[in-house]
Amino acid sequence: MKIQIQVERKIIVYIPKQYRMKNEEAVQIMKSNPFALLITVNEHRLLATHIPLEIREDEGKIYATGHIAYGNMQKKTLDNNSDVLLIFQGQHAYISSSWYQCEEVPTWDYLAVHAYGSARLITEDELISSLDTMLNHYEGHRENGRTWETFDPELLKSEMKGIVGFEIEITSIQAAAKMSQNRNDTDYKAIITELEKSNEQGEIQVAQWMREQRKGSIE
Repeated sequence: MKIQIQVERKIIVYIPKQYRMKNEEAVQIMKSNPFALLITVNEHRLLATHIPLEIREDEGKIYATGHIAYGNMQKKTLDNNSDVLLIFQGQHAYISSSWYQCEEVPTWDYLAVHAYGSARLITEDELISSLDTMLNHYEGHRENGRTWETFDPELLKSEMKGIVGFEIEITSIQAAAKMSQNRNDTDYKAIITELEKSNEQGEIQVAQWMREQRKGSIE
């Protein structure tokens, strides 16, 4: 199903055209990297919370659902707020210019998604459904996984008093995949080769992403 999200005419995030990601690709980054930064404004002061989210597609629209601590003052900015920003960080790695054929400066390759939307606080039943979904996602595949129905109902009731649930309808996405697309095949392949030598999982993932993008031309 095609994602029906408007693209803002004004580019808020600086993204050169060659690095701009399609909405469908951006949503996959969001789903693969759901630990996001939630940003809102309260009386001209920026508020931010690092938070895990569940990303849901429904009839061409994208929703992000999550919860924050009841004591978090940011909860006051999530009730009928049409100006919310979520930032998702994908794979990234330092790129040494020593890997290029010609003299050049180093850079950083990365995947990043800025998702703008409208937030609302959700009901207790919606929060339970959200928590059930999240537990199934992260616990359902584990041996003796702790899904919703395995907990003592009284414990869940007590713990839920300490959180507030919310849902954000994503209305605009601006995403960047700056992954050395501007390099020729020789340099591009050299970057992949050097990253694959690394012991850092993030650098290996960048190499895998790059290799997939030019499959056939650099083999």
